[in-house]
Amino acid sequence: MNYPALLPALVLLPLLLAAVTALVPRGLRRTAGAAAASTTGALGIGVVALIGGGSWELALAGWEAPLGITLRADGTSTAFLALVAVVGLAVTVYAAAEPSLAGGPDFWPLWLVLWAGLNGVVVAGDLFTIYVMLELVTIAAVALVALGGRSAAAPALRYLFVGVIGSLLFLLAVALVYAETGTLDLPQATAALEPGPVLTSILALTLLGMGAKMALFPLHAWLPVAHPAAPAAVSAVLSALVIKAGVIVLWRIWFGIADGTAAVQVLGVAAGIAGAVAVFWGGAMALRSSRLKPIVAYSTVAQVGYFAIVLSLADGSAAGWSGGVILVLAHGLAKAAMFLAAGTLAFAYGTDRLSQLHGAISHTPMTVAALAIAGISLAGLPPTFGFVAKWQLLVATIEQGEWWWIGVLLLGGLLTFGYTAAMVRATFNRPGDDEVPAPYPVPAILAVVPFILAIASVAFGVFSAGLVDLLAEDPTARGRP
Repeated sequence: MNYPALLPALVLLPLLLAAVTALVPRGLRRTAGAAAASTTGALGIGVVALIGGGSWELALAGWEAPLGITLRADGTSTAFLALVAVVGLAVTVYAAAEPSLAGGPDFWPLWLVLWAGLNGVVVAGDLFTIYVMLELVTIAAVALVALGGRSAAAPALRYLFVGVIGSLLFLLAVALVYAETGTLDLPQATAALEPGPVLTSILALTLLGMGAKMALFPLHAWLPVAHPAAPAAVSAVLSALVIKAGVIVLWRIWFGIADGTAAVQVLGVAAGIAGAVAVFWGGAMALRSSRLKPIVAYSTVAQVGYFAIVLSLADGSAAGWSGGVILVLAHGLAKAAMFLAAGTLAFAYGTDRLSQLHGAISHTPMTVAALAIAGISLAGLPPTFGFVAKWQLLVATIEQGEWWWIGVLLLGGLLTFGYTAAMVRATFNRPGDDEVPAPYPVPAILAVVPFILAIASVAFGVFSAGLVDLLAEDPTARGRP
């Protein structure tokens, strides 16, 4: 069987199902949408299982480079596809269980379009397809934010503005690549680009464009307002998956074409400094916040900082590359669990203010446990997936003699532990809590889904050795895609 022919289905199937779901009567759309999203997730997991540790490549309709549409999947692509499938299925179950949070009829077609775009970003092998898939992700994500109601209109508009600016900057980078090399195929462009001002400009435009899309400090202002304004399931998708699209594209281009010239080194240092500031600033703002969803949103700003630091730590380091990829996966699982748990608590108590959540640890222990476990993974404590990622990054720091990053990694972990402890502490019982009315009853699945994701962030940490080896053998770990 020609298994690579399944790669286009990762994009085309959810788009087709989105169109079908949009035509279904509104009363049946939740059932149809959940079934369509589950089918998309099953396809993603099936493709991951078939690829295994190998690699696939397909030129659509036999249209080869330099201007053809190429799809590629390797070890790193497989890991990202698995993340999208696992988190996507979890969000699907969560949204279907409580329509008032995100499972309304308008949610499902948009969710399927977004899923198609995310899959496309992961497997696209040429720059124009990457650009198109990024646009698909941005448009669908903005529309999903707007589902939060009237209060979400302004955050959605701000997100749209930043997303369009990021797309234009990246499109300029794509145009420069084509003008310089005559190809849009990423490996061919990598081989053809010569060190010089054009290459530096391409990297700078990509860094700014993707920095805006992934909310890298100081281009992050849209995230702390957009993520809390969206429904819980949408917030989970935005933080766990959508910002990763920008991260993936930035890494692929950076590690594909970056050279050792002084100008590129300056760009890398600037990205690292922005990342370090993001870690501290996002962590500090999370500690100051008095509501669950803004805390988790600012936590994302902080975690994005690590993704920028990887530009320095993964330069020629297999440990740095595997640590960066695992950090993305660990963040996706933990942040999805956090946002879904926060949404469940907000629905149960009618608010996400910390001051009004006391007693939740007794009434909704599974949800609070999910919040705590996810925070521990983000902080990088053993035996979680986050610990494996931070350990690999520490190894890369020592290998390259860049000792100052150790302080950023450790202090960032302390900040993460601090605001996680603050969230959990707010749910403790207080004197007289026996007289406080119980929270509004919510479907049990709304507690189970984030708890499973949180447990997964521990299980993958315990059984991560094979993944670390797979990523270390990826050619991208040696600086070329």
